[in-house]
Amino acid sequence: MRNSILLLFAALFAASVRAQSIDIIPRPQALTEGKGTFRFSAKTAIVADPELRRPAELFAADIQPVVGYRISIAEKGTVSLSVDNTLEAEEYSLAVTPKNIRILGGSPRAVFYALQTLRQLVAPDGTVPAVIVRDKPCFAHRGGMLDSGRHYFSVEEVKRFIDMLAMHKLNVFHWHLSEDQGWRIEIRRYPRLTEVGSIRKQTVIGRYDKSDESRNRYDGTPYGGFYTQADIREIVAYAAERYIEVIPEIDMPGHMLGALASYPQLGCRGEGYEVWTHWGISKDVLCAGKEATFEFVENVLAEVLELFPSKLIHVGGDECPKERWKECPACQKRIREEGLKNENELQSYFMHRVEKWLHQHGRELIGWDEIMQGGISQSAVIMAWTDQVRGTDAARNGNRVIMTPKWNCYLDYAQTSEPEKLEPIGPTRYLSMRQVYRLDPYDRLKPKEYENILGIQGNVWTEYIADFEHLQKMALPRMAAIAEVAWAYDRKDYDDFEIRAKRLLPTLYKNAGFKFARFFFLNIE
Repeated sequence: MRNSILLLFAALFAASVRAQSIDIIPRPQALTEGKGTFRFSAKTAIVADPELRRPAELFAADIQPVVGYRISIAEKGTVSLSVDNTLEAEEYSLAVTPKNIRILGGSPRAVFYALQTLRQLVAPDGTVPAVIVRDKPCFAHRGGMLDSGRHYFSVEEVKRFIDMLAMHKLNVFHWHLSEDQGWRIEIRRYPRLTEVGSIRKQTVIGRYDKSDESRNRYDGTPYGGFYTQADIREIVAYAAERYIEVIPEIDMPGHMLGALASYPQLGCRGEGYEVWTHWGISKDVLCAGKEATFEFVENVLAEVLELFPSKLIHVGGDECPKERWKECPACQKRIREEGLKNENELQSYFMHRVEKWLHQHGRELIGWDEIMQGGISQSAVIMAWTDQVRGTDAARNGNRVIMTPKWNCYLDYAQTSEPEKLEPIGPTRYLSMRQVYRLDPYDRLKPKEYENILGIQGNVWTEYIADFEHLQKMALPRMAAIAEVAWAYDRKDYDDFEIRAKRLLPTLYKNAGFKFARFFFLNIE
């Protein structure tokens, strides 16, 4: 049945040519332009299988600001949505004729992606160009990370970030929830984590000068915020409706001052901890020599697992200085008793224990590439951020890898080559749209090693991003380049992408109510 329908549409478009005027991001696998247009009106209705009703409702809500009316969901209509089990889980076909629109997807998720494509094609007058699109993604993991540790974003703002991911067909929300500057997740067994650990007494103004503290200025205003467990359940459910998996990150054993200020017995020194008021890497980390530390970690993760159904649980593992461990009798005792060579192997011991516990509870460990220090099991998933070489090494070792090298994927980096003149204060490293697009997740790998690359991810760290409007302008439009590499790696063409992006994205973002940076559209680099 499906083949006959596609043959019928192919016949209708026999005289068509490759579309040059239809802009879609990410670039679809196949696109054929037809003749004429379909027109939405207030009388248009969508016919959807029961399991597709929610995607249809979300689409109707998305295009209402564009066309000025709400499309209804009914038993009869000219727009039809169906699941076709002969297609792959994320594969879809979208066929538009002047008379109707037909969407087939291998799953409800695939139908949702087709509707995101259709959303890009709907003009303000309700017209949609006649077209056939057949599409599926290249990578399984297509992610975006939000750091809520340095700066807190409200529940509604987090949902809007999820909306940004969804419209780009990204399917993973990596949520960074604990930091030296604030603990952001309610853990009922440890109430001081939010009573104490979520609040810093003030925040540094501008860049922090670690060489001379006297030069730094602070705003003198307490800063805090955290997500209740009810908030988190609401956000996870919101993401699930948009076919986005939420992977939580509880960073350990470093970046833990929020926890140490709340429960100082968990540190090597056992006292003198405060939630940091500036940025950087603290020498104070969880004590790996105390059993109480592992009891704390397991109890925290037990509540995390109740809130997040994701198979992967991110435990950070990055930027963990070893000075305190070298000075700590308990850590040195642990090294001797476990037959470890050094503090790097102590970190490996820490990660192996946490991974074993996660496996016992049906989950898997994912961490930043520093978890490879001292050795890591092949079952751990590596998120390569320091450079792509570490990801390549991990893939060759047999680990599954998500490529997110800072030189391509850190969306808080400057968008122009002269940021101090043109942009708000922030990192001075320059990450152009072209450089994001240049990422090749398979670089220097052999074809047999490709299967170890799960995908890619764009990250938004928020040391210098204190409000949601600024966050949007850092993520957009560069998130579109992340999306195209993740979805359409096998058909990348930057010159073509730039043309489509400049024609499509300003209107798309404006219709969705998103703020975005204009440097790329004004050819300012």
